Amino acid sequence: MSARPVAPPAGGLGWANLGMDIVSVNRVRRLLAQYGEKFFERMLTPGELDDCRTSGGLDVLSLCGRIAAKEAAFKTLRVRGRFLPWPDIVVRRSEGGWPLVELHGPAAEMAAESGISEITVSISHDVDYAVAVAAPIIAPTPSAPTPSQQQQ
Repeated sequence: MSARPVAPPAGGLGWANLGMDIVSVNRVRRLLAQYGEKFFERMLTPGELDDCRTSGGLDVLSLCGRIAAKEAAFKTLRVRGRFLPWPDIVVRRSEGGWPLVELHGPAAEMAAESGISEITVSISHDVDYAVAVAAPIIAPTPSAPTPSQQQQ
């Protein structure tokens, strides 16, 4: 008997492996003061950093929200032994203001392997923390029966 329970694999109709993450605003503020904006260029694309800018400079709450969203999106993929491909999970602000997730390169490949076609995310932040919840959108496979087919 296995010492640990085994989670079902990601993907398939009816499954939605949610991802959630929380980021400390004080920690990010300290990293920004210590290493500058350059430190976050490893994690965020130029477009994402632009989305975090205000007339007063880089908005730390927006920065924390993007980081939390990327971590949350990565968690929906349920992959072991892989590092988060920071630049391949892009979180942009839509015209309506809500965040949109784009997957590229290895992140898109991991999603496809799990049957995930897109990831939707919600970000919230307050004084001390930013949180994000991500949900995958599972692409139906041609061989997988639809829920109505399963009932017949």
